[in-house]
Amino acid sequence: MVGQSNDKCDIAIVGGGLAGGLAVLALVARRPDLDVRLIEPGPIGGNHVWSFFDSDIAKTDRWLVAPLVRHHWTRYDVRFPSHERRLRMGYKSITGEALADAVMAALPAGHIIADKAKHVAPDHLLLSRGGRLSARHVIDARGATKFPTLDCGWQKFVGQALTVKGGHGVEHPVVMDATVEQVDGYRFVYLLPFDAETLFVEDTYYSDGPDLDAAAVRERIATYAAARGWDVAATTREESGVLQVVIAGDFDRLWPASDRTARIGARAGMFHATTGYSLPDAVRTASALPAIVDHADLPSILRDRAAASWRRQRFYRMLGAMLFRAAEPDERYRVFERFYRLSPWLIARFYAGCSTTADKLRILSGKPPVPVGRAIGALAKRDWK
Repeated sequence: MVGQSNDKCDIAIVGGGLAGGLAVLALVARRPDLDVRLIEPGPIGGNHVWSFFDSDIAKTDRWLVAPLVRHHWTRYDVRFPSHERRLRMGYKSITGEALADAVMAALPAGHIIADKAKHVAPDHLLLSRGGRLSARHVIDARGATKFPTLDCGWQKFVGQALTVKGGHGVEHPVVMDATVEQVDGYRFVYLLPFDAETLFVEDTYYSDGPDLDAAAVRERIATYAAARGWDVAATTREESGVLQVVIAGDFDRLWPASDRTARIGARAGMFHATTGYSLPDAVRTASALPAIVDHADLPSILRDRAAASWRRQRFYRMLGAMLFRAAEPDERYRVFERFYRLSPWLIARFYAGCSTTADKLRILSGKPPVPVGRAIGALAKRDWK
């Protein structure tokens, strides 16, 4: 229990999601001399499955996530109306439960504070149940808030782990099955075979709006399963989410220089502008923290890192502009269908947010998979810069 006036620590991390949990693990492993506290009112890690390609994470950083991996595969598939492909590339999944177990094992008793921060400042926070925690640095990792200054599309989803009596027959992940009916934008189904009878099925949409009708999506998952002859005996977990696909926005409005509280994760704008995924950036930031956490001006260092990442994301914001402003909602799948005809390593660098100049030229070369006039119009606005 946090005391009423003088409880102190070295590092207070607010938010026990992916970014906050990884930051805890990195600091405890590499800086055991520090007193690290985690403030999280709900379950650490939440009810999430995070997946990543091997190429998303540098070899020097894999030590951080390797203990968390619960499922791994050597290849994955994609399916489109006129194109199917199998890519031989490592693909892994970690779960919120794995992250929670690791964080609880890493932190001493009393260092996880099951409360909500009602006020967060650079060197202290106030808790909703009363009490103040002072820290050399407070790091805000509470995840994405609503960003009214950003122009966004939305990636939204409902995922269920289904127990399929007699087995589902899916051997490898299917990262995109876009052979389904196109509803509410670009729709695809994502499949992860956890074991012979357990299949994670996620129904995903690249939509113009953030509203998610979870009941309707559950029905579509049931219809998808029935069409494949799966005898579903149980649903053992469900998760849902709405991720921002950033088209345009000013980083200085997202994180004003006057805000002196350190941030990491999606709250710092550290996510892939096209996919909305934050795991690669969360790993990179957590791995860097032990070496920079002693700096007196840690907030400026983290803000500079986030600003540099934002600048590198210009190309992906431009692609988002083409996707949402130039393509008709039910034709957006053509953008991804064309993309998945390209080099596997180009695809890997894209997901890692590390596209080369040659990659960018290749993605943009040839006839665009959207109407030319609308593509020119989307790019002419140039606010994605």
